[in-house]
Amino acid sequence: MKFSSRKSPSFTLIIYGMNLFLLCVIFVGYNDHQEEFNEIIWTDLLLFLIVGFLFWVYHDTSYKITKKYFKYRSGPIRGKIELSRIKEIIKGKTLWTGLKPATASKGLIIKYDKYEQIYISPQSNDEFIEQILQRNNNVRILAREEVDFLK
Repeated sequence: MKFSSRKSPSFTLIIYGMNLFLLCVIFVGYNDHQEEFNEIIWTDLLLFLIVGFLFWVYHDTSYKITKKYFKYRSGPIRGKIELSRIKEIIKGKTLWTGLKPATASKGLIIKYDKYEQIYISPQSNDEFIEQILQRNNNVRILAREEVDFLK
């Protein structure tokens, strides 16, 4: 089953606002410095690559659950985790460090192996958890409040 990533309004604003800003910088740079074209082209190429990368991540972040694997993709970041390796899922909490193929906050932290974890933001946390539990009912599910209480 395939899940698209939920997109928070703040992330959307940042992506489109930043891209609009970068395009304005490029446009102003061409108009003000036409005589320095060769020097500007490398900067513009870098800015276009950044804009392209951000749009790629924004529009290509999704998750898939198969019989044996949980697969994720976010632009060039792709991977898979065997469902049997998943030990715990924390619901409604945001991970601020580590691997985060996600485009919204308050998603899911998936813990697997001994110390590995990944943060994702499917459209429906509950539906995603339900699909995981159908394939691996040994996964421990914790709500954000339970995790804060355990600290």
